[in-house]
Amino acid sequence: MENLNEQIRLHSLGATVRHKSTFENLISFKNEEELTPEFIKEWAVPFYMNLEETNQEWFELLLDAKKKITKEDVIKLLGDLNWRTRQTGAFFAIINNYSDLIDIIGIHFLKSEVCYAGRIYAYMFASLNNKKATEYLDDYLAYYLSKSELWFDQSEAMEALAYLDKINNSKLIDKHKTNWLNFIQNKPNWKAEINTEYLENYIRFINKVKDNK
Repeated sequence: MENLNEQIRLHSLGATVRHKSTFENLISFKNEEELTPEFIKEWAVPFYMNLEETNQEWFELLLDAKKKITKEDVIKLLGDLNWRTRQTGAFFAIINNYSDLIDIIGIHFLKSEVCYAGRIYAYMFASLNNKKATEYLDDYLAYYLSKSELWFDQSEAMEALAYLDKINNSKLIDKHKTNWLNFIQNKPNWKAEINTEYLENYIRFINKVKDNK
């Protein structure tokens, strides 16, 4: 049984809800060595609280960071068991178009080992708009909408899938609608309607950063 200090440490990293799932046997990518304080200060601290900004100052900061960060740096961020570094790593994977890292992010998404990061993962899949991205969203919803006790990132996953349906003229979300309505029962702050307006604007901003050389 974990001692109190270890429980506190994991809670601080974002492992606030410990759970077993059907994805238990998937292997999460993890770094062999701890990130240095200097690395975290450079590539996580200035970014992790601002990942959903769309203003000009943030745009210019991202353009500068995009030129300097390497793929190795992004992988290190994704391999750290911490919501701050993982979501920052996923964000940089989006703006640098590192689509080959999708399985690292997808497994993190399915296993939901830390809080907060899942929203950025879902938005990455919406931005990528490929077969594997939709499969991760589909698998996530098929499982987590059946777990009414786990209030994770179901709403953002539904939002991402609805966005992909809209731009691809598909109906991938239809098979999840009944489970979604059942899931949000007794959750007064969760809305039945899935609105994609915010995500559409957000992805336009992301694409502006991606396309700027």
